[in-house]
Amino acid sequence: MNTKKPIGFWVLLISGIILLLELLLGQMMALINYDFTVSLGLQESVEKVTGVGVALNKGFGVADTAVYVPLLVLGLVGLWKRRFWGLFAMTGALAVTIYWPLVCMSMLFFAKGTPGFGFTQYTSYAIIMGLVELYGLWGLWYVYKNRKILLV
Repeated sequence: MNTKKPIGFWVLLISGIILLLELLLGQMMALINYDFTVSLGLQESVEKVTGVGVALNKGFGVADTAVYVPLLVLGLVGLWKRRFWGLFAMTGALAVTIYWPLVCMSMLFFAKGTPGFGFTQYTSYAIIMGLVELYGLWGLWYVYKNRKILLV
């Protein structure tokens, strides 16, 4: 039995852990104390995104707490243990990882110019969301291509 984990596995795992920490601090914490997440720079203030934007961010927080975080945790643990259910859960988490940056960036661009909407950090957000999107796409490809060696 080959117990050595390939470099791609470590990229997938470490990036997934960093993403999980961001989700815990930025999304789940937004449900408890939104202003705290703003102070960390992980959410935008009501002055920048309006009350509707805050409600939307909290809605993502609910969905992330109920679906995304559990899938990601199960995926990371399951891949570490080389279990089929981990591969399955990670595939789901990576699909969500592809989906949400596209939704968020689209919302920001469609909201641009809306009265009361003061978001201006489009370049930095596009870079960050692009990197997350690439991680999701690469990760999904990597898991599929390497599914047999990830389970051995």
